[in-house]
Parts: sequence; structure tokens; C-alpha cells
Amino acid sequence: MAEAKTCRVVFMGTPEFAVPSLEQLAQWHRGQIVGVYTQPDRPSGRGHKMTLPPVKKAALSLGFPVFQPASLKNSEALEQLVALKPDIIAVAAYGVILSQAVLDTPTLDCVNVHASVLPRYRGAAPIQRAVMDSWLPGTESGVSIMRVRYKLDSGPVFAVEKVPVGEHTYGSLHDVLSVRGAKLLVDVLNDILDGKAQAFEQDENDVTYAPKVSRQDGKLFWTCSAAQIHAQIRGLTPRPGANVVLLPCSDSHVPTVNVRLLPGRISASVGETQPGTVWHDSGILRIACCDYWYEIDKVRPQGRNTMNIKDFLNGIWRNLPQGFCGFAQNINDTP
Repeated sequence: MAEAKTCRVVFMGTPEFAVPSLEQLAQWHRGQIVGVYTQPDRPSGRGHKMTLPPVKKAALSLGFPVFQPASLKNSEALEQLVALKPDIIAVAAYGVILSQAVLDTPTLDCVNVHASVLPRYRGAAPIQRAVMDSWLPGTESGVSIMRVRYKLDSGPVFAVEKVPVGEHTYGSLHDVLSVRGAKLLVDVLNDILDGKAQAFEQDENDVTYAPKVSRQDGKLFWTCSAAQIHAQIRGLTPRPGANVVLLPCSDSHVPTVNVRLLPGRISASVGETQPGTVWHDSGILRIACCDYWYEIDKVRPQGRNTMNIKDFLNGIWRNLPQGFCGFAQNINDTP
């Protein structure tokens, strides 16, 4: 029986999403990781302390050599890559568009783990956009393994695994897709080594894009449906977050407070209630959308830890009157 083929692998990735793919490749008996590429260390947090990318931390703990060029376009960086003699370049959320010279380096292929059902949601934020769009019929989430081309996320697709959005938040779906993508990557690499891999061109008529999420995406418009609000909050959890100002009615003896809303639930019909109205009833806090009430389970007041709504009502908003008690507004929209 012929011995199974093996190969030299260069891995390229940066955030937490890419770590399971690196760990799966580290256990893959048919591949030898000869180098891990990740973006440079960058300052982070209030103290602007230099922080290692998650992939670098994982690579160092696994004992792999790490390369962090500011660019792969200069001749020195390219020569360094060529010297590693990769058969495969495996990419997962590296955050850098690879030049044709890089794509031509491996002897077998350059493949990428993308967190969507391509050609839907090409771009920087496929998971968040899929969750935020999940109130729309036909929204699909999943992970694809594709051959890398110079044009963004346009390469032919080897394999796809669909994952229903359901009640996932951005954070929970991110974790599921990162693990599913890692396993699917190894399956595709086995097929490549065995000469069985088939990649199919994407249908350009079905392409949609998933641009990076901005602060503007964090604004909640309560004139929208409760289903849309629920999807938007889930797509912004845990970051960057859906942040609002809760304004008590003028005769309330409770403070105005900035809070981050965590996913709650859709409740009863609002009838003729004005969107954005806040209603308090027996330890429950609800905000009116255009069709239904949105019941709040947890909030994170600015400068504080996350708390359930009962603790919030018994603490920061104690003595809140029953019934109509205020309005919810976007932070930048307050007087």
C-alpha cells in the first residue's frame, strides 16, 4: 500500500477565529507547519499595551516559528516566504490581501477558511452581517473553504458547511464556525493531497458583501420591527455592542443612564404605543418597536459589569414607576 503524501504548510491568520484552524493543522499527520504568519503586535486597551495576536500566542505555545512582516509586498518578506518552500498556504482571517507573487509560492495550493456560504457575505464581517440579517427570510450562515485569488473572496470553492443562525449571537456563531471551518480545512487538504479535490467557481450573480461593522451599525431604530432589532442586537454581541441611552420620564426620580443592551426576547404587540417607549411592569423592562415590545433581559451600564434587569431595576433604576417610564434613544441622538 502506497504511503500517504505529506506536505509543508505555511499558516496565515491573526484573530481568535483562526486559532482552531492552526490547532487542527498542528495535529494533522500529513502536514508539517514550517511557519506561521500573523499581523504585527499592536497596542490595545486603555493602557495601549502591546498585545500579541491570538494566533501568535497559539503558535508560540505549539513551538512554531512566527513571522510578522508589516507587508508581504517587499522583496525581503517574499524571499523569506519562498525559503520556507511551502506546498500549501492555509489562510484563516489573516487580514491581508495576498499578492499574486505570494499566491504563486506554494507548489500545491493556497486555500482560505471564510466564515460564510460563498458567494454570500464576502468581506470583513461575514458572521456579524449574517446574524444582523437573520430576520430576513433565506439568510444563510456557514463556512467555506476556497482557493485564494487576488480579488477579495472570489476564488473557487472546495467545500461548504451550512450552520443555521438560529438564536446565535455574533460571539457564539463565531466560535461554532471557527471550529467547523478548521475541520473542513483539513478535509479539503486531504483531498488536495489525494488528488480528489474539486473547486467550483462562485456565481457572481449571487454575490453580497459584508463590510466591517461601524459605530453607525450600533444605532437601534425602534421604528423597525422587533425581529430586526433582535437580530441587530445579537449581531453586535459581544462587540461592538448595541448602546443606548435610557431616558426616564420627567417625574421619575431615577437617573438617565447609558447602557449596552444584551439580547432579550420579543414580547406582546405594542398596539398604538410610540416606538422607543420604555415600559416597566413588575420587574420587567420593555421597549416598544414598531410592532412588538422587546423585553430586556440584561444590560451593561457604562462603567459597570453586566447585570440582569431585576438587579438594574432594584439598583440604578430603583423606585421606577410602573407603566410608561421613559424612552430609549441612541447615544448621539440625545439632547
